[in-house]
Amino acid sequence: MFNRTATMAALSLAFAFSAPSVAAQDAPQVQEDARNPAPSQPLNAYQHFELVPVAMGAPFAGQKGNEVAREHLQADLDERIGPLLQQWNGAGGDATRALKIQPEIRYVRFITGGKRFFAGAFAGGSAILVKVRLLDAASGAVVAEPEFYQHANAMGAAWSFGATDKTMLIRIANMLTAYLKDNYAATVGGSVSQAPEVED
Repeated sequence: MFNRTATMAALSLAFAFSAPSVAAQDAPQVQEDARNPAPSQPLNAYQHFELVPVAMGAPFAGQKGNEVAREHLQADLDERIGPLLQQWNGAGGDATRALKIQPEIRYVRFITGGKRFFAGAFAGGSAILVKVRLLDAASGAVVAEPEFYQHANAMGAAWSFGATDKTMLIRIANMLTAYLKDNYAATVGGSVSQAPEVED
């Protein structure tokens, strides 16, 4: 009886930790070979680049786990894309044609370290879809609007004590960085869900 009661209590605790207020929102279904369209022109047509802070709207904004994910993603983008844009901006001279890079979280379910510690795999998996609008700063015209999707398997995240949840966000940052680099001199598009190797 004790073992049965203890097991039920543990399961109840786990499911309590795994029930986000946006549970009704299903994760996006993304084809493994889905491709982002190429920009309307190579990005080197611009001489100045600005990374706008990560946006996130309802119903995801304001939820603790989602806000933690946004903070981590912002840090990952700043670390990986920041130096690249500094290099490109430094090579721009006095030219003023500018491109704004506006990332927005369109879907997120992120299991924080605390939930992962207490609930393990019962907390479920993490997933995120980020849409990035590349806008001509002067005209507001959309140059490109790629999307990037990643997820972290519940069991893998449990065994790694939440490391794969965070690595999921690093992969998103790597994907956007790769998209910018690959489309700088030519317009080739990029993958929606296939990430390059993660650099810690």
